Amino acid sequence: APGGRRRAPSRTATAAACLVLGLGLLGGAAAGSWLGDDPDAPPSTADTYAHARAAWHSVPVDDFFPRTLRGKGEGPGGADRVWTRIAVAPDSSCGGGFDPLLTKALAPVGCERLVRATYTDATSTSVTTVGILITTSGPTAMRALHQRFVTEKLDERTDLMPRPYAAEGTAAAGFGDDQRASWRIRILTDTPAVVYTVSGFADGRKVTDPQSAGEATQRGATSAPAQSGLGNDARGIADAIEAGFRRALSAVGEAAS
Repeated sequence: APGGRRRAPSRTATAAACLVLGLGLLGGAAAGSWLGDDPDAPPSTADTYAHARAAWHSVPVDDFFPRTLRGKGEGPGGADRVWTRIAVAPDSSCGGGFDPLLTKALAPVGCERLVRATYTDATSTSVTTVGILITTSGPTAMRALHQRFVTEKLDERTDLMPRPYAAEGTAAAGFGDDQRASWRIRILTDTPAVVYTVSGFADGRKVTDPQSAGEATQRGATSAPAQSGLGNDARGIADAIEAGFRRALSAVGEAAS
């Protein structure tokens, strides 16, 4: 050092520590860059949403709505259920799928497309319409709508039931608004979609005490939808179609990559 002075040991140690820290930060930045370019890294939520919105229309209808659904333990008392598809509606806008109030409740996430199908149980005594609404919104709006439905229990309100798809010449020909008995609405947050079901009796009888699937499948429920298993139909078919929807989108993504 000039004048024969020596650098204080503490200053030397501080300089060395800064050097090590600087090298560590540079190394960490480089590692972050390498990890960000990893082709095997999981896709971001934005990528998943974009993929789902672009790929849904290329999925075969039998993958969206299988001809037969099997619900192990999904019936009343844990009985097995089997549902058969009897009609598929042409994909459309959301105009005919919901009553005005439910349309208003779902409006914040928009409507890209609506696809629907109707199933009947093994005895042809019940019918259930299931729908998948592809939204135009991103993750933030989907999470906000999901939270609102949970907080305000909108999925349990009888004035927010989805509408059925009554196909002529099938067991669901008489399945109108007055025949709605039970329903389920699921706002997904990891993909831009709303999955819903609505069930009723195949003989066209009017239902005066509809009940959501969540309420109708509770232990001890005694309403007509509960005792007839219509709540189980609404829940079981919704769960099966949601799971199949996720598998179908995943398969399309793997094929594209």
